[in-house]
Amino acid sequence: MPIVVLYECATWSLTFWEERSLRVFENRVLKRILGLKCDGLRREWRKLHNEEMNDLYSSPNIVRMIKSRRMRWEGHVTRMGERRGLYRGLVGKSERRRQLGRPRRRWEDNIKMGLEEVGCRGMDWIKLAQDRDRWRALVNAVMNLRFP
Repeated sequence: MPIVVLYECATWSLTFWEERSLRVFENRVLKRILGLKCDGLRREWRKLHNEEMNDLYSSPNIVRMIKSRRMRWEGHVTRMGERRGLYRGLVGKSERRRQLGRPRRRWEDNIKMGLEEVGCRGMDWIKLAQDRDRWRALVNAVMNLRFP
């Protein structure tokens, strides 16, 4: 996948529709790169199905890559310490009034959702991020999850 697409992806907070559009984009690019496949029985050329492309292209999909990089960056910021402004922005609460409507997804929500995907529901992610080895294992687990 082109590096340009993943530029600054560690700071993204993706919605469901943004994740879906990124998957569609990735499939279009892969179909363009991998081309057509000759069907041996009927001797016809046909487009690859998404499952066939995923089998041929062994790297994780773009959404997994983004979530993994985001978790790696969040662990780095968490280990910075409470005095740093970036840490306060990640963990702290805003003192401004919230806008009407549904609240936007926060960084902390993204972290908790990523940990739930790996099977670490309810764990204190700040203490977990202090242990680099365990956090790195979780980041790798997020990267290697396979979803359709």
